[in-house]
Amino acid sequence: MAHFLPSLLFMVVLGVALVDSYCVEKGKNIAPEGKPSQISVYHANGNAVNAIDGNREGTYRMKSCILTKSDSSPWWRLDLHEPQRIGAVVVANRKDCCWDRLKGAEVRIGNATRNQNPVCGTITETEPGLVTRLCCAGMVGRYVSIVIPGREEILNLCEVEIYPEGIEKPCV
Repeated sequence: MAHFLPSLLFMVVLGVALVDSYCVEKGKNIAPEGKPSQISVYHANGNAVNAIDGNREGTYRMKSCILTKSDSSPWWRLDLHEPQRIGAVVVANRKDCCWDRLKGAEVRIGNATRNQNPVCGTITETEPGLVTRLCCAGMVGRYVSIVIPGREEILNLCEVEIYPEGIEKPCV
């Protein structure tokens, strides 16, 4: 029995470690190397390229956020030019207004241009300026899209970072 308890304790600790969520990411954000687009542009200050400018500033008037018109299932998409193995996608929400618009947005990764690729994750929490990291576990694709499916909405977000598969770090 004395030998059984340490083994059981080891298995319990190991089991917890195995079910814990990990993001697989490298230090370099590859999003700036891609070509961004979006369904529409509400205002000249809300262009697709703003989401990969390296600036998480969440105030729209600072010209670092994207903003679409009110569209059915609005989207923002990044063409990485060739399929990549994605470890994590980080999305920074707007902080000055309208942060709840991003709730329910799906991050999709794949090789189809029509935003019907597999879902890496869904943004479920929205707060002013909240940064969400979604673990994509090595999904492969040329395109990374953020889509608000099934509703008429304005899409706004302020930064998208994409990290290829690499070293393991805890997903927060």
